[in-house]
Amino acid sequence: MQMAVDAALMDRARATSEATLRVYGWRRPTLSFGRHESVRARFSAERLESLGVDAVRRPTGGRVLLHEGEVTYSVTAPAPANESVRDGFARINRLLMSALSRLGVGVAVAPHGRALRPGADACFAEPSAGELTLNGRKLVASAQLRDQGALLQHGSILLVDCQVRIAELASAPIATPQPGATLEGALGRPVTRHEVRDALRAALEAEVGPVEALNADAVTEAARPLLAKYLDPEWTWRR
Repeated sequence: MQMAVDAALMDRARATSEATLRVYGWRRPTLSFGRHESVRARFSAERLESLGVDAVRRPTGGRVLLHEGEVTYSVTAPAPANESVRDGFARINRLLMSALSRLGVGVAVAPHGRALRPGADACFAEPSAGELTLNGRKLVASAQLRDQGALLQHGSILLVDCQVRIAELASAPIATPQPGATLEGALGRPVTRHEVRDALRAALEAEVGPVEALNADAVTEAARPLLAKYLDPEWTWRR
């Protein structure tokens, strides 16, 4: 449902030219695979289910990450034809950096260069060009999809580092991710999802003025026609 909602919001951005920031969590620990990532040789649905972990495949790219001890965000917006992916990332990064600054965390942008391609490593193993880092370690993982005049950017902000569990969840040996930066480590105290949500909203309102909350029931209803795709194992385990 999370992926279906984000896909529906991308359709909405295309139809209305309006942007939406969404912040959410997960009922159970969940692995999300990048759109083009090959995972069947590394993970199995049966093993994950036995360990109480769900799996989804994102419509956006990137590498596998574990949704546990983190905050997930999505941004859906019109994608101007004259705006590059790099510029689109930079536009959203400004919002993320403003929100993190409000929490008392100063981050840097990983130097531009060749983007990391889907592979055997986990998403937080190393920063990709343009991602947000703290002391050289990735704090925010992001991936963007552009299609027919709209964009969807997914991202994960670490509260604590549970990403090392990915190697334990795999059904074949994979490299254990290097420790990522975390908000708890940066601030020396536990940080709640609500704090991150409120900081993101405050940063957004500082940039564009008062924002309107979408009707959750209406968004869920718009996502229902897309739900079958993201529930289908043929989508999740297609590679």
